[in-house]
Amino acid sequence: MRLALIAAAMIALTSAALAHDAQEARELTPADIKFEDNPAFPKGAQSMLIHGDPAKPEFFIIRLKFPPHYIVPAHTHPALESVTVLTGSMGSGMGEKVDTSKGKMLGAGSLLILPADHPHYVWTEDEETIIQVAATGPFDIIYVNPEEDPRKK
Repeated sequence: MRLALIAAAMIALTSAALAHDAQEARELTPADIKFEDNPAFPKGAQSMLIHGDPAKPEFFIIRLKFPPHYIVPAHTHPALESVTVLTGSMGSGMGEKVDTSKGKMLGAGSLLILPADHPHYVWTEDEETIIQVAATGPFDIIYVNPEEDPRKK
């Protein structure tokens, strides 16, 4: 029995290692990042998918660029979200209505971890901001107020 458990563990580890090796290695410099308009966000935001596919049940990384004086209305996501501020600063607030006086500014290097289905909003002030989001799909942005969803306009 013990030998069977060891064999099963080895097969599982080997399968995971082979799956990882099968993925393409990538090296990206800032010049490789080509931002494009993203219809899931209010006009002005741009993004680039770095890795994976947010629509599939897999790990993905996306970068988002927000212009100065920009607001992403209150929304949730169906999975845990990890956000790293790469450049600039981003305001972060919790709740179903935007109130920038109750949020916190996160500068470059800051990290924001949000559990699934947790209502929050973000904003920028006087500078452009670039963030990186890492999560596992399937992933979406679900606006608390459906009228604020730019995909429905």
